[in-house]
Amino acid sequence: MGEVNSPSFGDYIRLNLSIIFISTSGVLGKSIQLFPEVTIFWRSIFAIPFLMLYLYMTKQSPISFRQWNFPLFLAGVLMGIHWVTYFYALQYSNVAIGMLSLYTFPIITAFLEPFFFKLKFQKKHLFIGLLTLVGIYFLVPTTGLEETHGLAVALGILSALCYALRNLILKSSLQTANGSQLMLTQVMVISFCFVPFLSQDQIEASFPQWESLLFLALFTTVVGHSLFLTSLRNFSVTTASIISSTNPLYGILIAFLFLGEIPHMGIIIGGSLILLAIYFENRSAK
Repeated sequence: MGEVNSPSFGDYIRLNLSIIFISTSGVLGKSIQLFPEVTIFWRSIFAIPFLMLYLYMTKQSPISFRQWNFPLFLAGVLMGIHWVTYFYALQYSNVAIGMLSLYTFPIITAFLEPFFFKLKFQKKHLFIGLLTLVGIYFLVPTTGLEETHGLAVALGILSALCYALRNLILKSSLQTANGSQLMLTQVMVISFCFVPFLSQDQIEASFPQWESLLFLALFTTVVGHSLFLTSLRNFSVTTASIISSTNPLYGILIAFLFLGEIPHMGIIIGGSLILLAIYFENRSAK
């Protein structure tokens, strides 16, 4: 179950496209002025028709309710917690700290994957994971940290743990379903779970931000996460996670362009270390 096919050039392209789309979540999560639970509800509810339309156009069927099982439901719950804690981390700090604390998930994945599948723990992943962690350390500002920033880092790491567990749980489901089918089940579970957080005031406050919410649902969620899940067919979860460590670099660049968040000098050092880790992983994967 833990074995993967040899990734092709197209697989690398799809994985990196998914990373670019997912990286827009930082700016959107920071700029949308709603409680994260409400944002995640709209993100999920808007994603449902897009995913169903895509499945219809590609002549595929959603996973029937009779095929649902506990791992699928648990993956949806973990995805919901991952999104909410991540968006709270963004609100308590900035895009850089929120995204970088989340991207401890490749290290968490490298340690957890051998327990989920019959894989031997590879020492190279410990080295690459530590190299990524050092890169993340340099990327986080060392001055001007406030109490809320510490909370943001803690929430980001909790989000990373939920994301790593979700990816590992869904790995086996990719033998019988594709990324879009699995994302549809997840956003349905998330929509149901977050209905209690809606209020009349929050619904009215959502109307002026419908464009950002739709973008978050269509491109970040449907396109980005479906491509990422599909890529797990030909990559180990650890390899895909480590390669996706470029996500914070894209996110910080987008935050600089659209929010005016100026990156500090540590980004050059940290970003270089992360790219070096990805280079080592790409070589070993090939």
